[in-house]
Amino acid sequence: MGPVLAGVLQLLALMAALALAYVPLGNYMARVYSSDKHWRVEKWIYQGIGANPDTEMRWPAYLRGVLAFSVIGVLFLYLLMRLQGVLPGSLGFAAIDPDQAFNTAVSFVTNTNWQSYYGEQAMGHVVQTAGLAVQNFVSAAVGIAVAVALVRGFARSRTGELGNFWSDLVRGVTRILLPVAVVAALVLVACGAIQNFSGIHEVGQFMGGSQQWNGGAVASQEAIKELGTNGGGYFNANSAHPFENPTPFSNLFEIFLILVIPFALTRTFGVMVGSVKQGYAILATMATIWIGFTALMMWTEFAHHGPAFDIAGGATEGKEVRFGVGASSIFATATTLTSTGAVDSFHSSFTGLGGGITMLGMMLGEIAPGGTGSGLYGMLIMAIIAVFIAGLMVGRTPEYLGKKIGTREIKLAACYILITPALVLVFTAFAMALPTPADSMTNSGAHGFSEILYAYTSASNNNGSAFAGLNADTQWFNSTLGLAMLLGRFLPMVFVLALAGSLAEQKPVPVTAGTLRTEKPLFTGLLVGAILIITGLTYFPALALGPLAEGLAS
Repeated sequence: MGPVLAGVLQLLALMAALALAYVPLGNYMARVYSSDKHWRVEKWIYQGIGANPDTEMRWPAYLRGVLAFSVIGVLFLYLLMRLQGVLPGSLGFAAIDPDQAFNTAVSFVTNTNWQSYYGEQAMGHVVQTAGLAVQNFVSAAVGIAVAVALVRGFARSRTGELGNFWSDLVRGVTRILLPVAVVAALVLVACGAIQNFSGIHEVGQFMGGSQQWNGGAVASQEAIKELGTNGGGYFNANSAHPFENPTPFSNLFEIFLILVIPFALTRTFGVMVGSVKQGYAILATMATIWIGFTALMMWTEFAHHGPAFDIAGGATEGKEVRFGVGASSIFATATTLTSTGAVDSFHSSFTGLGGGITMLGMMLGEIAPGGTGSGLYGMLIMAIIAVFIAGLMVGRTPEYLGKKIGTREIKLAACYILITPALVLVFTAFAMALPTPADSMTNSGAHGFSEILYAYTSASNNNGSAFAGLNADTQWFNSTLGLAMLLGRFLPMVFVLALAGSLAEQKPVPVTAGTLRTEKPLFTGLLVGAILIITGLTYFPALALGPLAEGLAS
């Protein structure tokens, strides 16, 4: 079997698995967030944190819950890393430096999981399991909760109440993420991923020195790392490490975990607003972009530009030889079109155009299908922009799901789509203009610029993957990337929740002959076009200086 055919078959198998999970998982999540019953263990949690899960919240109260919980998470994780040297199970590792502890704490709380450290050489068992793994669950649950709040804004009328943040947070963990992650961890253990709490041990002598590895609860963290679109690896090689990702089957299974909740949330959205066709329209938009990007990535990486590529069957530098070019291409697009950031190959070694595709996937806002929750609310924001554009074309007040998109709504949507590009471009400009940050670049020219651009794109979009050529463990990058992650995560949430509150206060608008049918293929095409054009106009100059210049020169 040729490498191209193997890649295509893996893609088809992945699509089939996602299709099978779509309806049952989407319907289940809709029931989770619509139920008025609480599990006993959930009641214990509510009593422990002093929350009343039956109290409805308006958007400012919901936002305060999101921010308060996240601030506590940052402080707890920061202190845990600063005290690592005196904690049991530290494996002898010292406390993490202040700037790196800040960067890592912010990274995991914001669902970014950017890592400027070698996991197996810096973090002990307590930090990995009680700190990082816990944040993998709760940060993903926060994203889903915010998305559900926006969906309720469309579904409800004449009220500003969006549900209860604490209830949504706890249910997301106990009823969705934890059960699925347990099953996924068992599958990964069966595939060969390790799951233990062993210490550091020597595995052999190589070139005059010893090779040492430490164990860890890797399979359980790997499961939620992918399922929650987190991406932080137990080991520095991330999902290219055989302890995390042992076989081609585990590789495809991890891609499935990355995509299954973001895609299924479109079904949840359709059920909760009372029209599954609306959910299918959003799904079609996401799927069109994802399939298009995956096909383009596979084409660029399989394209032959010389005898070496002909012999190898594609651009194999930086690819994991166990998986091949096709599987690496599928993984790369999945992880950058979501907010995952996990890697099974090194994006810096992709072709110039291939590296540009990974960046553009993040620059779209990671909405195809996006992160757990963040992908859905990002796509719904773009849907609002699309109906606004359609309204301008026909001279009619835009409406979406029975809600008028007025001045307030479009201002909030515009602020949402502007904040992330501003963070990416401003921070990249400062890093390129100042003398010290440029010293961290491994390469010069267009590829070196791509390293900087990729880093701030990854941080501001809460992705977490790296171009693998930038030394980001400096005070400048730890601080500025941490700030980009904070602003890139929580400022958009402010606008999303404010928009949800505004929509929930409206009364439904009756459907007339002039209403734009947003469940039709025409709207899907309009939405895809709006996403690509808006992103292209925003980022094209920066992309032209980096990956496009490199790709055209090769």
